[in-house]
Amino acid sequence: MQRDEALLREYYAAAPADISLSDIDLERVPSHVSIIMDGNGRWAQARGLDRSKGHVAGVDALRETVTTSVRLGLDALSVYAFSTENWRRPQREVDLLMHLFATTLVKELPLFHQENVRLRFLGDLEALPKKTYDVFQRGLDETSGHTGMIFALAVNYGSRAEIARACRQIADEVATGIIDASAIDEQVVAEHLYTTGMPDPELLIRTSGELRLSNYLLWQLAYTEFYVTDMMWPDFNRWEFLRAVRAFQSRNRRFGGVVAS
Repeated sequence: MQRDEALLREYYAAAPADISLSDIDLERVPSHVSIIMDGNGRWAQARGLDRSKGHVAGVDALRETVTTSVRLGLDALSVYAFSTENWRRPQREVDLLMHLFATTLVKELPLFHQENVRLRFLGDLEALPKKTYDVFQRGLDETSGHTGMIFALAVNYGSRAEIARACRQIADEVATGIIDASAIDEQVVAEHLYTTGMPDPELLIRTSGELRLSNYLLWQLAYTEFYVTDMMWPDFNRWEFLRAVRAFQSRNRRFGGVVAS
């Protein structure tokens, strides 16, 4: 995606001592960055606050992350917002998150319009409360004509369920003669995932120091570079994003091969 380099340099003007925009090769910024946003509850509890305050604070971090991604010229940003397992959390917390999703999306639509961001959702939206579902549909409708960065929110998402869903769809197509079983390959499977049409993530960022995938994009992350930070999600900012990109650019990405000597 095309970037406004003057705007980008202004955005990154006041650099801390350990990182600056000059550390980044702007021609090698990952096209798709995915983030497991973790640590909201622990961030709040460490401050003597209710866990809900962490989720509210996390909205500010997400807003800055969307803006940062646009400034850097990403083609896609995806974030893990609510997993299929998160329904097991206390009902009060689940209700708060569903309310927060709806109110935040309405509030952020002007930003998506301003930045030409196209919204997508990964996951089964049918299980969401009607108000949240309706707001999500509004977001999809209002940004469908945008041609800039894709912003994909994984909500009621689980990777194993996604892969099982893809298998069912492919099986139905084989049974009805739409596709021959011998034609099933990796591309066919990818076309039946929620992320169809999007590039696989080149960089995965996980906050709060946890070292696991949590049932997230298991197929799509096959050759993704990981960056784990101890920073809790509400503290995540444009500078830590830049550190993650710098780490990505320092990796030797061989995709199973070897580098010629």
